[in-house]
Amino acid sequence: MDGPELHLDIATVCLSGTLEDKLAAAGAAGFDGVEIFEHDLVVSPWSLREVRARCADLGLSIDLYQPFRDFEAVPPDVLAANLRRAERKFDVMEQLGVDTVLVCSSVSPDAVDDDDLAAEQLHALACRAADRGIRIAYEALAWGRFVNTYEHSWRIVRRGDHPALGLCLDSFHVLSRGSDIAGIRVIPGSRIFFLQLADAPRLRMDVLQWSRHHRLFPGQGAFDLTAFTGTVVATGYDGPVSLEVFNDVFRQADPARTAVDAMRSLLLLREDIATTGPVRVRDRMGVADLPAAPQPTGYAFCELTTAGSGAPDPTPVLAGLGFVHMGQDESSSARLWQQGDARIVVRTTGFGGVRIGALGVETPDPAVAARRAERLLAPTDSGGGADPAVTAPDGVTLVFCRPGSDWTADFTAAEPSAVHTCGITGIDHVSLTEPFDDFDRTALFYRAALGLRPEPETEFAAPFGLIRSRSATDRDRRIRIALNVAALRRGDWAPAVPDPQHIAFTSEDVVASARAMRALGAPLLDIPDNYYDDLDARFALPLGRLASLRECSVLYDQDEHGEFLHFYTHMLGSHLFFEVVQRIGGYQGYGAVNSPVRMAAHRQFRLTREAADRPDPRPR
Repeated sequence: MDGPELHLDIATVCLSGTLEDKLAAAGAAGFDGVEIFEHDLVVSPWSLREVRARCADLGLSIDLYQPFRDFEAVPPDVLAANLRRAERKFDVMEQLGVDTVLVCSSVSPDAVDDDDLAAEQLHALACRAADRGIRIAYEALAWGRFVNTYEHSWRIVRRGDHPALGLCLDSFHVLSRGSDIAGIRVIPGSRIFFLQLADAPRLRMDVLQWSRHHRLFPGQGAFDLTAFTGTVVATGYDGPVSLEVFNDVFRQADPARTAVDAMRSLLLLREDIATTGPVRVRDRMGVADLPAAPQPTGYAFCELTTAGSGAPDPTPVLAGLGFVHMGQDESSSARLWQQGDARIVVRTTGFGGVRIGALGVETPDPAVAARRAERLLAPTDSGGGADPAVTAPDGVTLVFCRPGSDWTADFTAAEPSAVHTCGITGIDHVSLTEPFDDFDRTALFYRAALGLRPEPETEFAAPFGLIRSRSATDRDRRIRIALNVAALRRGDWAPAVPDPQHIAFTSEDVVASARAMRALGAPLLDIPDNYYDDLDARFALPLGRLASLRECSVLYDQDEHGEFLHFYTHMLGSHLFFEVVQRIGGYQGYGAVNSPVRMAAHRQFRLTREAADRPDPRPR
């Protein structure tokens, strides 16, 4: 459908800091306008005219003043006080230059359950607002005392019957209650005055607490904002598309960074709607100059960074896994190791331990992939390589490589060495652990930049707390990225591995791979017998197969689609380890049920090693 250009807004309540900080961040991130939250204005040292001028300087319109609470369906004396309060707010709005005020459905004990009275009083408010050139956007709070659904608020707005009285639709208030969005289609777009968006995880808790602490930006939660937003815009609504997110992490984070995440979420939402939303709105929701994600064809390489002297050296472990040293670059700071289609670059950087520093992603058009990431506000990596690259929020560099390109020509061939193939054929997935505050933003970034599809989120109880895992993959499952976070990390006694990372390699026979790697001296992780006794009870595997899994410390899982076999190396330093996996049939998960087993085994090995390294206190 043709229509005016989308106007993208953000509520100041989404961001940390003073009003001055919030406005600067919103302007820098490219927003068109803001909702000013009353508390932010009250505590600001700027006069109303100064706020208005600052917004103008930043290219921001002020599109909503909010919230105005507990107005309707009240006794006459309370109504009189409310009308006086409204007039004072209208004074403020006139000086700010904003023409729409958000009126929330009442939670006041003074309110009564009377739709006719609510409509009558809102009509009176709209009459006064209209005299001042102001509109009333009435919103049903999900916890409103009597009005808590958009269907109910629409009935009252219709009865109120005034051109200055319309609706504010907020995705959280609608979707948190499980309301059917089909009813939105019968609301004229001209009667929808404002659209607010927020995502959220699915939680079973009081809806007010859910709203005040756990909202997220679009694409970070479980709500179907593509369907919701597309349905609203299809009514003919042509006002701002705004973010209103209450989140404890966002309210303490750098507002500039949060605003960038917020804008990225809106751009990705628009792309989703333009691709899969209602036909009538697709053209309008498209993002100018945002290339479609070129379909990734696999991992070109994974790069490990190491401090060199004094830091753990990953190369003996790679050799034990059957990788061959193929060469090094001119500076000798980077070495290439390969087995099958799995390529690992080990780069000495001079600082830190051993970590995943870069992911090389093969894509048909690297330049287009880089332009897409940059349009999604990803900073360009200035490492100086020939292939375009951007930096993810967690510091990992994404390098876009053309399939079949000879990027390995930068490495001088090494002296021929013995080849001990251990069955590794490629890279299955990369797993990264993010700090709690960065988990949602990083997950959204990888999905947006690489055009990945989110997979179901999982949680499991680990030895040192609850772990949440969110993965994403491309259509053909050639690129898989799994992100993990400790839901609550308190104290510092354990697990001594703050942000573990690992690379999972593929094998067509992990038992044979494990045997070959043990013969080469690879430091493979031992799994306790108790696990295999439990495995026998759960799956009744053939005794010979169970014995081979036990012998090689291979873990096992199955679902209705297939089987998953995998094993791990010891931890290399305090961050990195490797995994070898085999997928049989249609199994698409990551063996999350076995993660606590692996974590406990890693912990036991560390304790054993620390005890062995401890000096003997006995006299000699």
